[in-house]
Amino acid sequence: MGDEIAGTSFTREQRTRYREKVRRCLDVFERMLADDHFDATAGVTGLEIELNLVSGSFQPAMANAAVLERIADPAFQTELGRYNIELNAPPTTLAGDSLAALESALRESLNRAEDLASEAGAHILMVGILPTLYPEHLSGDWMSENPRYEALEDAVLGARREDIELDISGPESLRMTIGSIAPESACTSVQLHLQVAPRDFADHWNAAQLLAGPQLALGANSPYLFGTRLWAETRTELFMQATDTRSPELRNQGVRPTVWFGDRWITSIFDLFEENVRYFPALLPETTDEDPEAVLAAGGVPRLQELRLHNGTVWRWNRPVYDTVGGIPHCRVENRVLPAGPTVVDIVANAAFYYGCLTMLADDERPLWSRMSFAAAEANFAAGARHGVDATFYWPGYGEVPWDELILRELLPLARTGLQRFGVSDDVANRYLGIVEARCKLRRNGAWWQTEVVERLQRRGYSRADALVEMTRRYADGMHSNEPVHTWELP
Repeated sequence: MGDEIAGTSFTREQRTRYREKVRRCLDVFERMLADDHFDATAGVTGLEIELNLVSGSFQPAMANAAVLERIADPAFQTELGRYNIELNAPPTTLAGDSLAALESALRESLNRAEDLASEAGAHILMVGILPTLYPEHLSGDWMSENPRYEALEDAVLGARREDIELDISGPESLRMTIGSIAPESACTSVQLHLQVAPRDFADHWNAAQLLAGPQLALGANSPYLFGTRLWAETRTELFMQATDTRSPELRNQGVRPTVWFGDRWITSIFDLFEENVRYFPALLPETTDEDPEAVLAAGGVPRLQELRLHNGTVWRWNRPVYDTVGGIPHCRVENRVLPAGPTVVDIVANAAFYYGCLTMLADDERPLWSRMSFAAAEANFAAGARHGVDATFYWPGYGEVPWDELILRELLPLARTGLQRFGVSDDVANRYLGIVEARCKLRRNGAWWQTEVVERLQRRGYSRADALVEMTRRYADGMHSNEPVHTWELP
């Protein structure tokens, strides 16, 4: 979705031409895989953080254009809402002290951005859903100035032919209809990228699907939406509902949503791209002049822009990525499971845990997914999102097991060995995996801290709205301290 588009509306003829071009791109991609045209370098990582902008009173600040103008750094980009921006970290490897260097670089970038944002009357907050966001903030001029966002909204609403309905139940319930995709802008996440050789992609994607539930239990940070306490990681369900192109009738027929966990283990990266083309109609059917067959025949590397654009409008929680750098194509697993925040050190700890576990699970001679149904992995994902620190998972060898026991006994040792394989220094691995271990032992994540603070404040007589503002103020202090969330004080 980072690619620019020129138009915001499309004709029937354009859609027909785009469908044909996507299928041609898919055929060329299959040929490239068969002929091994790809960079086989593995272990290159990337990271993106979506951020919220708030005012001095911790309300959404619709100021991303002014903030980005002051930051003037291409690493920072717009996001859907005017109160959102995104930070893209440069690709790196994990060896040695690279994770510690990443933490330092992220802190430096965010501190500089915070200083410059304050000149525009805004402040940066890393959180899965901004706790002080309410529906009234998403009326009027809420959308960033970018044609692709307008085109996306027109496509989603055009496919639905009716308003979007939100219906989420947790400790409390929220049900409402809204005539825009604005609630999707509330979902701010961290994306973790890992470059892998195409032949190894399926094992890494399957492993990432297995890890999605434990990731959410460990890192949930989105318990409130529009003043209502819902899931520990409400962002996952909100994102699906806010971009759902299906009418209730199509949902009842089992038509797949564009925000999708998947429905099976895979054997090739091609499986995912082929599913995207087979199951999902185009949302942004803009074609380019590239002739992918001719480019490949001439010894070049096609961009396959139509296939990439289509892939960018199917929001798998673990997404396949085809990209080129310096004219060399490569494949990546893009993990989109985690929310933003609470701190940079928590984000890097989550990344260390994910990458370490992922490489070990992917290299297992008897893959875990051969002993576990895909439906069980999806149920774990839902349990992690819904229940957070109260989640229980199914896991081979354990049966039903609390998330903290699973991570401490099974996954944390795997993560440590995996980081050793990447060449991560012992001191760095101990720092970040120590944070994961402490979070498990205390059963505390960002969602737990947010709800505990709000409940304590409400017992003191605060209204829910005032408690959320005060909690967000304390959250901002903790975020800037860069102390892990499990160490944050309670009122």
